[in-house]
Amino acid sequence: MLLISCPNCGPRDETEFHYGGQAHVAYPEDPNALTDEEWGRYLFYRENPKGLFAERWVHSSGCRKWFNAVRDTATYRIAAVYRMGETQPSVTGGAK
Repeated sequence: MLLISCPNCGPRDETEFHYGGQAHVAYPEDPNALTDEEWGRYLFYRENPKGLFAERWVHSSGCRKWFNAVRDTATYRIAAVYRMGETQPSVTGGAK
């Protein structure tokens, strides 16, 4: 079982959280100006690295607030947790 440290509530079991996808994906300024291909890329194309990856999570059974986490996709180790709007911390030690 994964232990996730909510920046507001502290460490909690993973069953209290829901995954929200890749972090730091900006919403298009004018979505109506996008072609179907550009809109499709925004909606469906995301990075899928092996190693450290910034993700969005929501503490759905707790404070209900969104936050970001840097998680190693190979080991599931969470290297950092930070609030929405904060700069992504520099972390090392991901999978090779």
